[in-house]
Amino acid sequence: MSKSLLVTGGAGFIASNFIHYMMKRYPEYQIINIDQLTYAGKGANVQQAAALENYHFIKGDIADEALIQHIFSEYDIDGVIHFAAESHVDRSIEDVKAFIESNVLGTSVLLQTARDSWDKKGELATGRFHQISTDEVYGALGLESDEKFNEETPYDPRNPYSASKAGADMLVKSFGRTYGMNVVTSSSSNNYGPRQHQEKLIPTVISNALQGNPIPLYGDGKNVRDWLYVEDHCRAIDLIFHQGQTLEKYNIGGGNEKSNIELAMMICDILDHLKPGQHSHKELITFIGDRKGHDRRYAVDDSKIRDTLGWKPLTSFKTGLNQTVEWYVDQWEKVTS
Repeated sequence: MSKSLLVTGGAGFIASNFIHYMMKRYPEYQIINIDQLTYAGKGANVQQAAALENYHFIKGDIADEALIQHIFSEYDIDGVIHFAAESHVDRSIEDVKAFIESNVLGTSVLLQTARDSWDKKGELATGRFHQISTDEVYGALGLESDEKFNEETPYDPRNPYSASKAGADMLVKSFGRTYGMNVVTSSSSNNYGPRQHQEKLIPTVISNALQGNPIPLYGDGKNVRDWLYVEDHCRAIDLIFHQGQTLEKYNIGGGNEKSNIELAMMICDILDHLKPGQHSHKELITFIGDRKGHDRRYAVDDSKIRDTLGWKPLTSFKTGLNQTVEWYVDQWEKVTS
């Protein structure tokens, strides 16, 4: 059955990969992408989709109520996959307002418009709103602990970014409980892969190493994250959107916990092979002052999505990281050649 799906923030890292995945998997779907094309969203990320008849791009702000209402009317939206968000912790510490406006106000506009549109058509229980959240809403775990966040873990955000995402999650859940909307939420561990913004850890390590610049790591470099290949995340979102239970939340993990220093070393090993020099790229690793609100460890228990929807990651960390580094090296060589 053909569907008309609104993907918000579709020029960003995860969402652009998701759009390419969906266009291949469901060529009968209409994909409407709204993105403000700020620093994190690049038109080049969805350039391949632009030539297809079932892809539509709209440059705009999700907090623009009139625009969102127009999109729902013009394209008869059946479902929303809501990626759009300000997402960088450092930026949230410097400018809280932008995160509230995008992550909370923008989400409320989308929810209200979806509710009004689907209610008028008698589709309140069938139109689906999928909130893409983050494992950061749960707070932090100890380095010495083997504990993981599960879907019942109370929210305990530690910085303005995660607090704004927690607020958005609560709004989504409230619309489901109050108005009977068909909502679902997913939280994933750290994603990696092609098209990620340069300010994130893996692209930063690669970019600085290729330029011979210091590779900055916060604090002692021992903060731990679980890493999930972006295409595996896209498959999980597909399953949750189509088969997940209303009002449920699903955690998506990669099962690849690495400290920042361990990850940087692995990337340098790959670069030493791809772009060998007189010295190892590891010599560029530099420790800098820790940032505020820097949680020590995140890890999610993803047994729920594995057991109920049959999902599991298919890309090994070694394979995914090699593919990722090779992609960025290729992009770098195109720019510098």
